This record gives sequence, structure tokens and C-alpha cells, in this order.
Amino acid sequence: MILRPDYVNAILPFMDQPLVKILAGVRRCGKSTIFEMLAQELLRRGVADSNIIQKRYTEMDIPSDITARKMYDELIREIDGKGHCYLLLDEIQEVENWERAVNSLLESQDVDIYVTGSNSRLMSSEISTYLTGRFVSIPVYPLSFKEYLTFKAGSGFSQKELLEEYIRFGGFPIIALGNYDQQSAYQIVNGIYHTVISRDIVKRHRITRQDLFDRVVKYIIENMGRTFSASSIARFLRSEQRTVSVESIYNYLRWLEQAFIIYPCHRYDIQGRAILKTQEKYYLSDVALKYCLLGYNRKMLDGAMENIIFLELKHRGYEVFIGKNDTKEIDFIAQRRDEKLYVQVCVQLPEDSDREIDNLMEIRDHYPKYVITMNPMDAGIENGIRIVEMTNFLLMERW
Repeated sequence: MILRPDYVNAILPFMDQPLVKILAGVRRCGKSTIFEMLAQELLRRGVADSNIIQKRYTEMDIPSDITARKMYDELIREIDGKGHCYLLLDEIQEVENWERAVNSLLESQDVDIYVTGSNSRLMSSEISTYLTGRFVSIPVYPLSFKEYLTFKAGSGFSQKELLEEYIRFGGFPIIALGNYDQQSAYQIVNGIYHTVISRDIVKRHRITRQDLFDRVVKYIIENMGRTFSASSIARFLRSEQRTVSVESIYNYLRWLEQAFIIYPCHRYDIQGRAILKTQEKYYLSDVALKYCLLGYNRKMLDGAMENIIFLELKHRGYEVFIGKNDTKEIDFIAQRRDEKLYVQVCVQLPEDSDREIDNLMEIRDHYPKYVITMNPMDAGIENGIRIVEMTNFLLMERW
């Protein structure tokens, strides 16, 4: 088992607190492995193996007639007479009304509860009803580049070569652990994608016109990192003689977000100091989700870099926005408590690099400002703005 210590470290402050710890992220991003790491940490702390109760609730692991009541009764039998127990409940969203069972356990038993899941039933209104103020959400993402290097330790490849591989193959742990060619890697990611689409969205939301839904999703993925609206998607589909309501497109976007296929990135007006309600962009939970549908070519590099930087910022706990400064755009503004940084992303600085630099220079504060590029020859400092090669930016301990 290859460790991902950032997640265990994120959990530790909440250990043995009367809170349900919810680890949520796209399927196959490594949540179950984090549970294994957590179990090892508990054993290291002297917790008896019998007091660490791990259950998987995937469709393949549970009977079709499982109910919250049956789950509750089974767990009560498991913890009976053992004293303080740790419940690690994996993919719990497959159990209808699981929130009620978990709330009852939290209130009546001497237990510390951790759950994982891959769709919005972890974030539903029922959680607010039954677990108000009694849960903490810890987002889980596919591998960061730093984690990817750990998975690839001993491969013999340089960091530059591994970055190029990471850009092409993405960060799903199953891909990083294997030695796949590009076609095989995308076949695996395609399987993950279609599992999410069919099980977490189409089946759950009873979508009857799946061909239309698939076309909308393809449009969204084709336009990752670009500005579009539900209305513009509807107009585009009409040009293909397809009809879909704007309301349906809003639903599709929400369901893709709830299944952790996409993440929204809202605009922030720097001068007005306000989050704007329109013209947000979306990024994928893993860049390979785009390639498995559309193939990969070097023309996608700009968008892939943006997507990876966005995820890195999210992985480190930042809120991420697109910056609007009058008529100019900043690729990302990242905020975390009292920290802030501004980021521009480009494959290579053009000879006239004024746009990338000037957009940042017009921001009148003293927070760090970066231009990230693939070309190490571009690196340096210009007018107080740090120009950093992408590998170095992704591996910095602090920005």
C-alpha cells in the first residue's frame, strides 16, 4: 500500500470527536485506501483490531435488500461489549437513509464514525436534517503530482518525464500503480466514467433520454475551462436539431458536480470584492476523463495545465476563483484563511509576455503572484512576479 499521508493528517484533528467524518470524491480516487491507512494508524495507536470495524457497502458487497435498519442492527451486534469502537463505512451512499442509522449510532453508542462515498447522497438535505453540526467533510481527489511521484518511485523516469505522463494519464491511483500504454489507460478511465454516469446519474435520476444527456456531457467536457452557459449549450444543441430545456441542462450540470465529475470555478470581481453569479467555468476531477472520450493531443495542453493547477489548489485546501479585474482576467485567485495567491497559466511565455505579466501587475496588493509555464527557460522574477516552471510549482511546500 502506497501512503497518502495528507489525508490521514487532515482526518487526525477530528479523531475521537463527536463528528461523522465524511470522505467524498469521484469513484476510484483512493478513498478505500485512505481507510486502510486510517486503520493502520489506529493500530499504531494501540487500538485493538477487533475495535476497528470496516464495512463496504458497494452494490457488489451488500445484499440487494439492505436497509438502514439492517445496517444499524448489524453494526450494533459488531460493537456489542467491545467498548470504544471505530466504524469505517465505505461507499455508504448505497444504503437508503443511512444518515438516520449513523445519527442513531453517534447518539447512542461509544463509537467514532468515518464514511466514504462517491455521490451527492452524501451531501443531501437529509444530512443537514440528521447530522446538523455533527459532521465534517473532507474532499478526496485523484493523485496530486507529488503523490504521483511517490507512486512512480523507482520507475527510472525523470520528474519532467513523469509530469508529461501525469498530464497525459491523469491521477487515478489504479493508472499510476500500473504500467499501461495510453490506450489501455484511457480504457480504464472510460470504465470509471461510465460507471459514474450510469450508476450515479442516469440510474439515480431516472434519465430516459440518455443519448441527449450523453451529448450534453460531451459538450461540457469538450469545453472544460471555458466560459459557457446552459443557454449557450441549448443553442448549440438546437444547431444539431436536438432539443433540451435550459432547466434540464442546469440539472445535468448539478448532477455531474454532485457525482464529482466536474467542479465549478466561480468568477471573483477583484475591484468589487464580490463573487459573481454568472460566467463560471468548470474543471474535471481528473484530466484523463476528457481524453478517454475525446482522445489526447498536444493542443489540449493549455487546458490540461489549467485543470491540473486548479486541482492542486483545491487539494491544498484553497477556495479557487477566476479573477475579474475590470476587463482583464486572472486564471485563478486562490484563498485559504488569510492566505491568497494569484496564478496565470501558459504553456510557454510568448516573446511579448506583457499580457500574462500586466494582468497581475495591475492588482494592487502584496499577495504572491505567479505565472506557471512548462518551459524552465522562462523561470525567473519579473516586476515582483514569479515565473515558475510547472513541476517546481506543483512540488513547492509553500507558495
